[in-house]
Amino acid sequence: MFLKGRGLLIMKGKTVILGITGGIAAYKAATLCSKLAQAGVNVRVIMTASATKFVQPLTFQTLSRHPVAIDTFDERDPSSVQHIDLADAADLIIIAPATANVIGKLANGIADDMLTTTVLASMAPVLVAPAMNVHMYDHPAVQHNLAILQARGVHIFDPGEGQLACGYVGKGRMAEPEELFERIKELLSDQQPLQGKRVLITAGGTIERIDPVRYLTNDSSGKMGYAFAEVAKSLGAEVTLISGRTTLKPPIGVEVIHVESAQQMLDEALARFDNVDIVIKAAAVSDYRPAEIATNKMKKSDDHLELQLVKNPDILQLLGERKTTQFIVGFAAETEHMEQYAMDKLRRKRCDLLVANNVTLPGAGFGGDTNIVSLFDEQGLVVSLPLMDKRQVARHVMELVAKRIAIPKPGIME
Repeated sequence: MFLKGRGLLIMKGKTVILGITGGIAAYKAATLCSKLAQAGVNVRVIMTASATKFVQPLTFQTLSRHPVAIDTFDERDPSSVQHIDLADAADLIIIAPATANVIGKLANGIADDMLTTTVLASMAPVLVAPAMNVHMYDHPAVQHNLAILQARGVHIFDPGEGQLACGYVGKGRMAEPEELFERIKELLSDQQPLQGKRVLITAGGTIERIDPVRYLTNDSSGKMGYAFAEVAKSLGAEVTLISGRTTLKPPIGVEVIHVESAQQMLDEALARFDNVDIVIKAAAVSDYRPAEIATNKMKKSDDHLELQLVKNPDILQLLGERKTTQFIVGFAAETEHMEQYAMDKLRRKRCDLLVANNVTLPGAGFGGDTNIVSLFDEQGLVVSLPLMDKRQVARHVMELVAKRIAIPKPGIME
């Protein structure tokens, strides 16, 4: 894709501090260390004392070809201070896994070991990959500390959901080494192919009120659209996110406009459409709305209740009809005949690219952290992507968009 070849070249010779803290996910850090070293990165590993209980320092010394730093006072070179030298040399610091303990220390400026001391002494960007029990991750104190770090510009790579080492099932699994490797490549790259571009993204499910306490909606979590917002921002774009119903925290540096109904989303999109370069229409918009909204809560009476529904405006189609130079990416969630329906939707709604998925496939439905998509353009299937994290999906799509808008259209002079 767009940065694949150059991204590896850019990584070569860079210095990455790999901080490893005391969690069972420390074993994953060995794979990440190996991938970085193979890419030509100068990996300098710092382990907390607790981390050494899970993986031996010799493992990382062998993979990185450098001594592993553990003790702040283990100064081997009298001509320098080790943690200052490491802090100054770093192009990036990644902490993976990051326990609740070290996240709390960093948020509160505590520097009582080699890792936290080095982080506080460095001006390099920091990437944190939390890993812990689901209840620890959801605890208000941990969420507060993560919010503090994010507000300071620390990059947080959210954990995944699944079976945890403690036996619970939920959010808390450290991101996979392959995902972290791609994020590190982004952070070390100076290329921002969407620099100067304005991107409008819709995300989440819309709400159509029946009465003050009831509404029609769908299962959309907003995760796909929010992933697009984060990726577009990281690629240099100025991003506006029109968000329907979701519980997600918006990415730092993104303008967020909260709406409820399809009509509200349409109004906000139309108000900005003429001034944007790219539109990512990822929201799951209700097709119908109640013809009338009750002023007060409807009371139970008969065994049956009939609601008259009317059709909502088709936001994607209206934007497609209005477009001039905008590059529009549409979405199609299907359960059958995916390619046929995707191509029909792309042409009817004047999309430049359409992202389609079969929501019946495991890992590709609403609410999860992963997706399985196929990309279509006017010529047909462009590429089918395997099961991957939604942020990786967004990355693939935005890189393709960046390549296509960089190519002058026929008849347009440079």
